[in-house]
Amino acid sequence: MNLFSLEGKVALVTGSTKGIGRAIAYRMAEQGAKVVISSRNQEACDAVAAELRGKGLEATGVACNINYQEQLENLVNASRAAYGVVDILVCNAALNPYFGPSQDIPDAAFDKVMQANIGSVHRLCKLVMPDMAGSGSGAVIIISSIGGLKGSESLGAYAISKAADMQIARNLAVEWGPQNIRVNCIAPGLVRTDFARALWENPAIYQDTVSKYPLRRIGEPDEIAGAAVFLASAAGSFTTGQTIVIDGGGTIAG
Repeated sequence: MNLFSLEGKVALVTGSTKGIGRAIAYRMAEQGAKVVISSRNQEACDAVAAELRGKGLEATGVACNINYQEQLENLVNASRAAYGVVDILVCNAALNPYFGPSQDIPDAAFDKVMQANIGSVHRLCKLVMPDMAGSGSGAVIIISSIGGLKGSESLGAYAISKAADMQIARNLAVEWGPQNIRVNCIAPGLVRTDFARALWENPAIYQDTVSKYPLRRIGEPDEIAGAAVFLASAAGSFTTGQTIVIDGGGTIAG
C-alpha cells in the first residue's frame, strides 16, 4: 500500500496557479488526485491545468475571486460537475494589501484581509464539508503562516488572520471529526514565492531571516507541498486539528 496515494480523490486547491498552491496541486496530481486549479484569472488556471494534463495528470481550471460568495459557490459547483465530490480542500489563497503598524491600517484594508484570509476559508468549508460527510471522509488543509504564531510590527492584520486560520482548523476538526473529516493547518516560514517576494528579495530582510533559521536558508514551495500530500493521504489519517510548522527551525530558534 502506498500511504501517500491520492488515487481517485478530487482535490480543490485555491490560489494554485503559482507558488505554494501550484506546488501542492502538482504533487497531489502526481499522487493520482484529480485536481481543480483555481485563482482569479481563468487563463492562468487553464494554463496550469493544461501543463498538468500534458504530463499525463488530471486537472481542470476554474477561476474564482475568494472575496465573493457567488464565485465560491461556482467554484465548488464546477468542481463537482467536473469530477464529483471534493475529497480534499486546500485553502491556500490569501492576500495582504498592507505593510506597516496596525494603528495606521485603513479599515477597508483590515476588513479585506479578514474577508479573504478568514471569511473565504469559513465559507469554502461550509460549501464542501457536508459533501465530504456524505461520502464518508475528507481532508481540509489550510495554509496559514508562522506569522500567526507571534506578534508583528508590520504585518499585524495578516498575522491576526493567520492565527484565526489555525483556530478554524482546530474547531472544525472537533466538529467534523465524527464524520471522518480531518482539518489541519500548515504554517510556512519565509518561502520563495511571488507572494513573499518583497521579503526575500530585500537583502537586509533576507539576511536577517536566514541568520535566525537553523537551516540558514528560506523554504521552497515543494517543501510545503510534501506536508500537504501527507495531510491529505492515508499517511495522515490520524492527524487532525494540528498546525504543522515548516520554517527551517525559525520559530524554535527564537
